[in-house]
This record gives sequence, structure tokens and C-alpha cells, in this order.
Amino acid sequence: MPKPCRHLVVVLGDQLNLDSAAFDGFDPATDAVWMAEVGHEATQVWSTKPRIAVFLAAMRHCRDALRAKGFTVHYRELDAHDAPTLEAALAEDLAALRPEAVIAVTPGEWRLAASLPEVCRAAGVRWIERDDAHFLSSREDFARWAKGRKEYRMEYFYREMRREHAVLMDGDAPEGGQWNFDHDNREAFDARGPGFLRAPVRFEPDATTRAAIDLVERRFASHPGRLASFDWPVTREDAEAALQDFIAHRLPLFGRYQDAMWTGEPWLYHSRISAALNLKLLDPRRVIEVAVAAWRDGTAPLAAVEGFVRQVLGWREFIRGMYWLRMPAFLEDNALDAHEPLPALYWTGDTDMRCLSEAVGQTLEHGYAHHIHRLMVTGLFAQLVGVEPKRVHEWYLAVYVDAVEWVELPNVLGMSQYADGGRMTSKPYVATGKYIERMSNYCANCPFDPAKATGPKACPFTTLYWDFLDRHRARFERHPRTALQWKNLARKSDVEIAAIRETAAMLRARLRDGADGARAAAWTATPSADVPSPPKKRPRKETTP
Repeated sequence: MPKPCRHLVVVLGDQLNLDSAAFDGFDPATDAVWMAEVGHEATQVWSTKPRIAVFLAAMRHCRDALRAKGFTVHYRELDAHDAPTLEAALAEDLAALRPEAVIAVTPGEWRLAASLPEVCRAAGVRWIERDDAHFLSSREDFARWAKGRKEYRMEYFYREMRREHAVLMDGDAPEGGQWNFDHDNREAFDARGPGFLRAPVRFEPDATTRAAIDLVERRFASHPGRLASFDWPVTREDAEAALQDFIAHRLPLFGRYQDAMWTGEPWLYHSRISAALNLKLLDPRRVIEVAVAAWRDGTAPLAAVEGFVRQVLGWREFIRGMYWLRMPAFLEDNALDAHEPLPALYWTGDTDMRCLSEAVGQTLEHGYAHHIHRLMVTGLFAQLVGVEPKRVHEWYLAVYVDAVEWVELPNVLGMSQYADGGRMTSKPYVATGKYIERMSNYCANCPFDPAKATGPKACPFTTLYWDFLDRHRARFERHPRTALQWKNLARKSDVEIAAIRETAAMLRARLRDGADGARAAAWTATPSADVPSPPKKRPRKETTP
């Protein structure tokens, strides 16, 4: 029987910060840490193998680091207990350990933020919740900024954060005389492609990580994704090395080519630190500091550094604020009345559309795709098809190693799918296949023509783009930021519009066929106990014609 403790500090899988506010006042003589691996956290959304492995490996390394500091850590390995949920595991250990209080920083998921205090209440144990000092803006600070606003725009929040934290500022003015350098950060590669790319630093799995990988391969054998190339940073030391590698070798060209895509190149000039940041292995202040230092010492241009800082100091903090401001209602947003099921290709990558094959393929291989793959390939296609936003959210949360709900949900529902009706972004991010052609080489090796909306070579993106404009004409044709797109639609003849509608309907019918339960059909021969049954079909509502 474990000895009772004064304070039991709960450390969740995305809270692996050894300097967490949860440890303020920690006494190794009387306090203890609690961590648990639970199958439900990998199956409440059907997580891919890379995502599960990243969480388990990072958690085990954090456990070992805490024990090396002399902390008592009560750690439940997945194969060593049968508690079905995190809540059930905590309830069992509260009864055994009998702490005076449980201490935690705010969970990164609304579900756990609601359920874990309730577990403590039922056990008669005090729950002490501390704001997560990992972030530069508290929930209360963001709520004050948001008060009275009907629409929330990252740019204005970002400028206030720059001023408050004195980042890239020259007195009261932004360095370089402008707040952002978007115009300089949208280049694509020419026909020669990116040329020689230095491979990002690799992190070969050590014994601890290998044990986590082996567990995933055994326990979650039926889940999608592959682990043969697994090399993510899962310790603080590895995360710092990944950061330094990015600063030295990719940050200088990050801004210029951050939106570019190229066949067989999943990383290009991107950082590969988003998972480490979201698991709290890296402090965002440190990330910002070293990026700004690279500009000050002349090793990276201002446009690249500002573009990167904006993602960390601006967008990341803004997204977290929006999550806590609008949950749980955020999860039910569906402003465009989209109700199509998620196509099977999202779980298999099996499609003739080269862009989707590349984006989904690297997602399953690495648990990663950069922001344009997510926004303007997988996200765009789902929006044009009219997939129910909640199903799109569940897929993103399941497949990416950096996916924690507070950061993933607003990005998908608010930005990618426009499900919030414009609270976060002024217009839907929609485009034809010509955008993908401009930003990549995918279309050169694709059987579809991005210039065609109908006919045997019609690009599904282009067909569905015009169909999207047609279906949502009443909502957007007078919108000040989208009017030009709908004016272009008005130039098409009735015959063209009818052909687009017919082609789009046939596309949806083909995608819809067998979409429900496709993940299980594609990946499961004999479902394991951890794999939920495929969802039951619900009556389908058509989007507005």
C-alpha cells in the first residue's frame, strides 16, 4: 500500500513541463506526482500510431526526469492496469493515496477540465487548479481583450502581445516599420524545386522510446499510421536540439517558403518543434528569444523571424484564448450547415488526387503535415465537400503528433472550416486547384487538370470550389472580402453552373459511398479492445443548394 501524501500533482500527457506551476511549493518529502497511460485517451478519437507513440514516449521520459530530481512519481503504464479511463484511474489512486489535495495546471482539453475536478469532489479531495504559466497570455487576460468584440482577429491581439512583451519592437513601433511581412512570405519554388535540403536532426529512439513504440505496435496494431521512421524529440534535451537545428539551418528561408509544398518533402523549412511546444517540452519564451536573436545577429532575415514569431506569440496564444473563450459551444459550430461524412481517403491516402495523396500519406507516415497541407489541401477539400466540421476536427485531433484539443479545435473549426461563421477569420479559405498548382509541383503528376471544373479531367478541388460558391451565394456574394470570387461565379453561364452542380453531386456520391466506418474497414481485420466500433450512420442532411 503506497503511503498517503500531502499534495498529489497531476501531470497530464501534454503538460510535461518540469518547471510547471503545478510544482510550485512541491516538497519531495510529503508530495508526489501522478501520471497515467490510459487506452481511452488514444481511442476517444482514433489516434494514429505516431501520435500515441509521441505522447507515451514523452510521458515516460518526463517520469524518469522527475524521479531523477528525487520526486515520487506514481505512474500507471498502460499494460499494468485495467482502468478504462483517466478519470477511473485517478479515482482508484485517490482512494489508495488519500492526498489532502490534488494540484494541477488547467488541462488542455475542456472534457478533462470538467471531469477531473469532479473526480476529486466525489473522492472528498480538494482540487487546486493553477493557470498554465507556459503561456504568455492567461485565459483571464484574453477574456479581457475579447470583451465587447463580436469578431476576433489575431492580428490585433498579436500587436498587443508584441507591445506587452517587447518582442521585435523599436520603442512603440515594430521593427522594420511594419507589423507583418506576409507579402514576403508567400513564395513557391520554381520548376527546379527546393534543391538541396539539409535533413532535420534525427532523434533515434532510445530504450524508453523503443518500449513505447513496441507497446503501440502491439496494443494499437489496428490503428492507422506507421512507426518505422519515428524520430520525434520526446525529451527536453532533444526538443532544445531540434530548436537549435531549425534556427541554424531552416529559419533563414522559413518565411519565404513557409507556404510552399513539394513532392516527397514533408519538412522543407519548417521547424518540427510544434509537438515539443504543445507537450510543454519547450518554453515558447525560449523559442521566441532564440528566433529574435538570430535576426539580431544577422543569421536570419526579419521577414522570416517575424513570420515565425507570429505563429508562436500571435497565433498560438490567440488560438488558446479562443478555445477557452468559446468552449463548449465551439464544438457544435456548423455555420455552413455541412453534414457530409469524412471520406475514406483521409484514413488511407488512397486517391488519384496527388495533393491529397501526398498530404495524407505523409500524415500517416510521420504524424505531420505543415500548415498549408492542413489548411489548403486536407482542410480545403473537407470544406468544399461539405464534411461535418466536428468529423473534420476529430480527424485532425487523431492524426497529428502536435494535436492537443485547445490548439487543434479552433484551428479546424474556426479557421479551416469556417464553422464559427467568421468569428475568427473574415472569410472562408477556399480556392480552386490552381492555388495548389501555384504552391507545389503536385499537379504536374496528377491526372486532373486544376483549370477544369467539368469533364473527365476536371480537378475535384476546382469543381467543388465553384459548387461551394454556388451553394453559398446568398451568404457571401455581398461580403466585402469575398465579393470578387462571387462576381467570377456570376460570369459563368447557366449551362456551366448546371454541369458543375452535376459533377459535384457525382463526386460527393462517390466519396460518400462507404465513408462511414471507412477507418475500420481500411485498417482493422480483428478490432482490438481499444478500438471503438465504427460510428452508426445518421440521417444525412444535404447542404443548401
